[in-house]
Amino acid sequence: MQTTTSLKDSPLSFKLTEDQTLIRDMVREISENEFAPKAAEVDQKHRFPRENWELLAASDLCGLPFPEEYGGAGLDHLTYALVVEELAKACATTSVMYSAHVSLTATPVYEFGNEEQRERILKPMCSGEKMGAFCLSEPGTGSDSAAATCMAELKGDTFILNGSKNWITNGIEADWYLVIAQTDSSKRHKGLVALMVEKGSEGFTFGKLEDKLGIRGSSTCQIMFDNTPVPKANMLAEIGDGFKVAMSTLDGGRIGIAAQAVGIAQGAWNHALKYTKERQAFGKYIGEFQAIRHMLAEMQTEIDAARLLTHHASVAQDRGEKFSREAAHAKLYAAEVAMRSTVKCVQIFGGYGYVSEYPVERYMRDAKITEIYEGTSEIQRLVIASSLLKGN
Repeated sequence: MQTTTSLKDSPLSFKLTEDQTLIRDMVREISENEFAPKAAEVDQKHRFPRENWELLAASDLCGLPFPEEYGGAGLDHLTYALVVEELAKACATTSVMYSAHVSLTATPVYEFGNEEQRERILKPMCSGEKMGAFCLSEPGTGSDSAAATCMAELKGDTFILNGSKNWITNGIEADWYLVIAQTDSSKRHKGLVALMVEKGSEGFTFGKLEDKLGIRGSSTCQIMFDNTPVPKANMLAEIGDGFKVAMSTLDGGRIGIAAQAVGIAQGAWNHALKYTKERQAFGKYIGEFQAIRHMLAEMQTEIDAARLLTHHASVAQDRGEKFSREAAHAKLYAAEVAMRSTVKCVQIFGGYGYVSEYPVERYMRDAKITEIYEGTSEIQRLVIASSLLKGN
């Protein structure tokens, strides 16, 4: 699917196609009618909204950017970004559940898997029958992915996996886990391998669910492997390609998080705008005060700019171009806009913004994680600077 205007000369000047608009509007309607009304309850109870996942699957969204031959919708990554944004406007938990499945698990299976793996693993993920999770971070490694200590020892046709992974989105709920493990510590990133590990495998256990600041309905936990056997047939690419798989996956994942951040910011702004038309102070609606008007204008300008950066990165991905810097630009800016905007929205609500009776405090809490996962804002700056210095 192509955009209606050539992007070569002016990559940010384009319109959505009719199909993209229809899908965006469909997801917006589902999100507003089905997901938004229970977003507060999901957050308060730390409840994973399985019914939301089932509705996404029934709407043929779980395999949206993958070819129809694998059960996907055959659509582009720009459409995918639109879907993530609409979900995040209503419920950040649902958006990250969805993006972790599509960007971080199904995409590497499609891009690095062989035909047998696409048939066996990707197809059930595209239908929503199976959910995915991405396992890169470890308790002691943080942003240094090459320092992984989760070990995978190849014995015949089976890897024996030992170690743990932290901060796993869709943790307890997923069915397939993409695990980046080390085969030889002395090789650092050149020794990493990417393995698809199935829930229920021997020695595969879960730690406690994390009690998080935001996106609290998302199932996030530590996972542990104790002599867990993983068939070599579940390896993506080759031994030593794990770092390449992880970095490529993060590039696409960062576009998803940028779209999530845009959605969170826009969702909070929408609530703030409505509130300024209802709340009165000193005898008039607060939206009539210049200070409030300036806040609304500044926020929406930044949100629109973040959206354009996200769409720009999505189009670069769809063209098959290198898009690491574009993804980092989008993720860095959108995440920081989400934080600035949601803080201002709380300010507009005043004391009511500080209590859970109104939704903007939830949006503010949800926004913070976008500056941290899929690479912190500091890592995005390193990626961007490295690209600039290399002349890429």
